[in-house]
Amino acid sequence: MAISLLIVLIVLGLLHLRPQLARWGGDRPFRQWVRQLGDTSGVGRVVLALLLPLVLCTAVAWLLGRLPLGELWQMLFALAVLLYAFGPREFEADLEAIVQAPDGLQREATAQALTEDGETVAWQAAALGEAVAYAALRRRFGVLFWFFLFGPVGALAYRLGQTLGRDRSLQLDDASALSARHVANALDWLPAQLLTLTLAVVGHWEAVIGAWQRWHAQAATNSWYSVGPGFLGAAARADAISDIEGGDGYAEDRTDPLAELVRLRSALLRALLAWLSVVALIVIGGWVA
Repeated sequence: MAISLLIVLIVLGLLHLRPQLARWGGDRPFRQWVRQLGDTSGVGRVVLALLLPLVLCTAVAWLLGRLPLGELWQMLFALAVLLYAFGPREFEADLEAIVQAPDGLQREATAQALTEDGETVAWQAAALGEAVAYAALRRRFGVLFWFFLFGPVGALAYRLGQTLGRDRSLQLDDASALSARHVANALDWLPAQLLTLTLAVVGHWEAVIGAWQRWHAQAATNSWYSVGPGFLGAAARADAISDIEGGDGYAEDRTDPLAELVRLRSALLRALLAWLSVVALIVIGGWVA
């Protein structure tokens, strides 16, 4: 896990310096492969679409490990896969573009880049907070979760699963689209739970946990794959609209979308640092043991 943490730190540093690296490679080969599977449908098409890239990723990593300096080549390969998985655009760069937009109309137009499934992001604090939380999950925290568990194969599986399940431009048949959405939701479930808990710790505990509990109380038993992680969106909305009373008796104004974006951006940075700190402690604990 120490190597995985080092790779993550390198990739995050590279993306901070060169956000355009998140666009490298593109999805064209994967999209062509999905189109070639047009004579299949449903679960079979989804399994085939994901299986070949993941088998190839595993095979390449294995072959690189057999070369001289194999661990170095494997590390570089994992770094390249992680850069791709953090795409199709760098998350922080999209937030910065919204902040730097000259007016409200431009900011609302720029905010549409936060979503990949064609939904409209309203220029309103709660709606914007929800969109930012989902974008953070699918372009950062979900990728990190599966990368730390299964390496480059896990990160690639998450990225391709989200593309297949949420990118409407792939124009899948209804049965395949439903199966792909179930896969994407299932891949989201665990990292979304951890991200919600982290946001509660670094943000406003009562608002976030209360929304999380209410959502789960009303959710169906199969909601972990049949619907998206709506508890994360509900928690982000609750956190955005809650008025936090300060020690001086005044309440914090949480109605300005731009101010809420800046606040949530800071909270997500603290959440990222919390995740990396936990992994670092696991690594240090392993060394000590």
